[in-house]
Amino acid sequence: MLDMLYACQERQGWFKDYARAVRLPVIEQVGSARLTDSPVAIAAAMSEAIGFDLAARVACRTWEEALRLFIAGADSLGILVMISGVVLSNNSRRLDPEEFRGFALADQQAPLVFVNGADSKSAQMFTLAHELAHLWLGATAVSNVGGATMHGHRREEVWCNAVAAELLVPLAVLRGDLQPNEALDNAVSRLTRRYKVSSLVILRRLLDAGWLTQARFDIAWAAERARLRALAEQSGGGGDFYRTTLTRVSRRFARALVESTLEGQTLYRDAFRMLGVAKTETFNHIGQEVGVLA
Repeated sequence: MLDMLYACQERQGWFKDYARAVRLPVIEQVGSARLTDSPVAIAAAMSEAIGFDLAARVACRTWEEALRLFIAGADSLGILVMISGVVLSNNSRRLDPEEFRGFALADQQAPLVFVNGADSKSAQMFTLAHELAHLWLGATAVSNVGGATMHGHRREEVWCNAVAAELLVPLAVLRGDLQPNEALDNAVSRLTRRYKVSSLVILRRLLDAGWLTQARFDIAWAAERARLRALAEQSGGGGDFYRTTLTRVSRRFARALVESTLEGQTLYRDAFRMLGVAKTETFNHIGQEVGVLA
């Protein structure tokens, strides 16, 4: 994890200098919330700022599409969202979601969120929401969270979890979707499709809504975690190299870095290192992907 943290800190430091040089506006939402604020109110403010409401999510066909929409909204606001399941560009060093799920590096000019891409897509969505809540507090934090209840955790983590859960599954809306005598498996399957979130988040919200008892929740949570862990171990890698690279460093960061390098403000060797590439041809292709090069 430390390697990823140091790499993201370097990228953030570079982008902060870049933002000052080109006079990008500060992100006023960073540090705008307090722990005394209502998670429901902050979740609503986040949804509006990022353009990620339930209607937009329902229109998405898959969790992956919803996650891309979520990332794009954060990027448009000015937040660097970096997602990777491996250490830097080393595909043989997989990050363990059990060790950490993500972290937030708070800064009004270069706010950054890192999400462990080794987790499931729907779980990544909750992590992104949780880390954004840390940014709203103006707090830098490393998190190992899911949708579980958080007895004994720091107040800030509990608050961020509550904001994330409300952003993704508003309790008032969920209550209108509940069917009293529905089988648990059917309810979880139906609601994960509707809200485009992890089954674990749905279980947590069913508990919050009083639809599940604590005893039933504990049993269902343990079984679902075991099932998802087994699925994650079976999943393979692959995918488009350039899309993967942009996901790892964020499109906003890559676009700024390519522009700065082409203008002679950043050395190619530094750009290659921060992008995790080794060839000029690859760098140029990334420039094309972000719309800097024709």
